[in-house]
Amino acid sequence: MCRGVQHPIRGLFLRSYLAQISRDKLPDIGSEYEGDADTVMDAVEFVLQNFTEMNKLWVQMQHQGPGRFREKQEKERSELRDLVGKNLHVLSQIEGVDLGIYKETVLTRVLEQVVNCKDDLAQYYLMDCIIQVFPDEYHLQTLETLLGACPQLQPTVDVKTVLSRLMDRLSNYAASSEDVLPEFLQVEAFTKLSNAIGKVIEAQVDMPAVGAITLYVSLLTFTLCVHPDRLDYVDQVLGACVKKLYNIPKLEDSRAMKQVVALLSAPLEKYNDIVTALTLSNYPRVMDHLDNGTNKVMAMVIIQSIMKNNTFISTAHKVEVLFELIKGLIKDKDGADVDELDEEDFKDEQNSVARLIHMLYNDEPEEMLKIICIVRKHTMAGGPKRLPFTVPSLVFSALRLVWRLQGQEGDIVGEEVPATPKKIFQLLTQIIEALSAVPSPELALRLYLQCAEAANGCDLELVAYEFFTQAFVLYEEEIADSKAQVTAIHLIIGTLQRMNVFGVENRDTMTHKTTGYSARLLKKPDQCRAVYACSHLFWVDDQDGIKDGERVLLCLKRALRIANAAQQMANVARGSSGPVILFVEILNKYLYFFEKGNQQITGAAIQDLIELINTEMQSDSATPDTASDAFLASTLRYIQFQKQKGGVMGEKFEAIKF
Repeated sequence: MCRGVQHPIRGLFLRSYLAQISRDKLPDIGSEYEGDADTVMDAVEFVLQNFTEMNKLWVQMQHQGPGRFREKQEKERSELRDLVGKNLHVLSQIEGVDLGIYKETVLTRVLEQVVNCKDDLAQYYLMDCIIQVFPDEYHLQTLETLLGACPQLQPTVDVKTVLSRLMDRLSNYAASSEDVLPEFLQVEAFTKLSNAIGKVIEAQVDMPAVGAITLYVSLLTFTLCVHPDRLDYVDQVLGACVKKLYNIPKLEDSRAMKQVVALLSAPLEKYNDIVTALTLSNYPRVMDHLDNGTNKVMAMVIIQSIMKNNTFISTAHKVEVLFELIKGLIKDKDGADVDELDEEDFKDEQNSVARLIHMLYNDEPEEMLKIICIVRKHTMAGGPKRLPFTVPSLVFSALRLVWRLQGQEGDIVGEEVPATPKKIFQLLTQIIEALSAVPSPELALRLYLQCAEAANGCDLELVAYEFFTQAFVLYEEEIADSKAQVTAIHLIIGTLQRMNVFGVENRDTMTHKTTGYSARLLKKPDQCRAVYACSHLFWVDDQDGIKDGERVLLCLKRALRIANAAQQMANVARGSSGPVILFVEILNKYLYFFEKGNQQITGAAIQDLIELINTEMQSDSATPDTASDAFLASTLRYIQFQKQKGGVMGEKFEAIKF
């Protein structure tokens, strides 16, 4: 009947029925119909013959009926494809089909039928069937034969998907057990696959970029599974991709872009180490083909990989390569519209770059200085909008090197780039000056003060003085906002208080300037708080620290006068004198210096101040304030506690009566 029925669809179903009922009656090893050695070949021959005839009938279906129904015919053919594929499944289930029979008979005959049928639907489906139904080890041993058929397929066949599936299958096989890896090396799988992909791309001139890149992604995945130690193979795959993209300056196809990102992400995921990717010469060349948006996404992936794996980049050369990779985040590409940037995304990107700078580290001072210079070169080219994010990280990276070099003087003879604190401070001055282009005076002032403190640690008085001078210039000329001035003056006071490198003359100049600025703040309460904070500049609680009790008392008395003026102004403006919180704060300063042994602060003075506060609180014009009441109550409890504690301190506090 099979030989008699010529109608393609009827013939297909008839032969499918024949395959189904004969499946458990084949003379296979272990079956009840097993005979001598040749019977297995009989079974193979029977199934192969049925497969060949069914495939012919399947291909013939496209010539049935008028051409205008071609689309409907193709749909019907596609639905009937599994009838043909079942034969290959039956072949793969025959126990007697070992590698020898598969190699010599099965694969040869099946591929011959696939190539000769010259039908793109049949060729694509059957190649996919071969890959899916036969064992992985068979594919590995017959790789050359299987790949040799690919260039012979019709130009319209989706060979890239066929090859991608083959490589994915082999990659999974390699990942399943380390014992099979020698087999891959033995058959030179990488070379064969690489050559086959090259031939396919060459043969299919019209293949879109996304198709070629998809093939390279699969080849790279295969390479990373089978030859993770062969970085030259990885670089070779990337190089082949660069060659394919040579005539496409910037990819515009979103699918192709996704594939390139997958290609670039694969080595990062495999090695968990960006340092390995930095040794691949073709890596940045592939990135150059991405558009600005995708380039930034890829740069973020690289930075996240570094942060996640806590990877330190330790040589100047690798830092240079890394910054070349992430240049999309560091500076605007030509023609890019800065105004179109999303503010939140921009902040995330720049904060990531700032975090990255802390991962660039080397124990050798000379190499570390080279790294800092490279980072400076790249970040300074980023434009004023990026500097407030990147400069602080760069400054602290340089200061970390300064702290390691503390105590070194001058230049080291006989070295090209001597890493000395003086040299680094010169560099830091130039870096912070760049912030004036932004402008960002508050940030620059903070960084100058940090540098001054570092110079103090290195015992470099002139350098520290220069940094303070720059901070004062910024305060005078750039910082106009009253709140920013208050913050800045307290930062200056706090930093100056910790400085022990200044001589008497320089320190007097600085403290005089600071107290002058404090008294000239806009609001009286701010003035008062800044002036009493200045008292700490004249009493440093160190062994060699300055202890000038008279000037401390002068500051506190001045603060009291300002607090009194603030009360009077409130009385005039609002008809009530306002809270007495400033007086309580000054009382606490009196107690602090009294406890520290300042002879100018007496128990009687503290007693007078407590009485003044009580008088102010009980006056008719006083504004009730629970915070001030609680603060005063706590302060008085503290005095009582010190009295009860006894000892020398207890005796001192006994002088305070209230």
